[in-house]
Amino acid sequence: MAMEIGMPEFVIETPSIVTLPIAGTDAVFPVRRVYCIGRNYAAHTVEMGGDPNREAPFFFQKNPDNLDPSGEFPYPPHSADVHHEVEMAVALQTGGKNIPLGKALEHVFGYGVSIDMTRRDLQGEAKKLGRPWEIGKAFERSAPIGTIRATTEIGHPDHGRIELRVNGEVRQEGDLNQMIWKVPEMISHLSEYFELAPGDVILSGTPSGVGPVARGDRMEASIEAIGSIAVDVV
Repeated sequence: MAMEIGMPEFVIETPSIVTLPIAGTDAVFPVRRVYCIGRNYAAHTVEMGGDPNREAPFFFQKNPDNLDPSGEFPYPPHSADVHHEVEMAVALQTGGKNIPLGKALEHVFGYGVSIDMTRRDLQGEAKKLGRPWEIGKAFERSAPIGTIRATTEIGHPDHGRIELRVNGEVRQEGDLNQMIWKVPEMISHLSEYFELAPGDVILSGTPSGVGPVARGDRMEASIEAIGSIAVDVV
């Protein structure tokens, strides 16, 4: 096939675009970046040894292809302590810099259920040494995720039960209204430091109860008004 005029010739195979399914349609959501807020529920902050008072938010990143809607989580190498963290995913349809708080929700396309899987032992070593967390957070398929539900269907959930079960046993439970930093604040704050854009996804933090999984476990995560996912650890 002849190449279009002005199109560059790539010297390697071009990476595929990461996409997420959207409920009720065959269309998909293309992912650009993934931002994750740390310690955004007071009880989890205490659980992880932090101060539950409202301190400035902080973020780390996962890679777009860490998001995985397959329903399977391959247990990663070089870790013996891999933890689950159920989170609400916020998918942006528009972006910008210095987004005003009152305009932030206008940038949201929809919401989903995700699990921020963490090699806790490797993350702990990195923290002690003052190193970045990517080795513990941004490994392959480290963010199981479900379908995106559009705001035109569900609005902007700001309360509702968030839960994760392992083999039928409740491990994590909380309410979206317990988030220290709400979705508009996360978007506005991030846009002061990064230029947000369509396709960006924000994972909005996890309630307390994080803990380890093993091969053969089945994780079931749900958020009221958004949906649920089931993920097998393989």
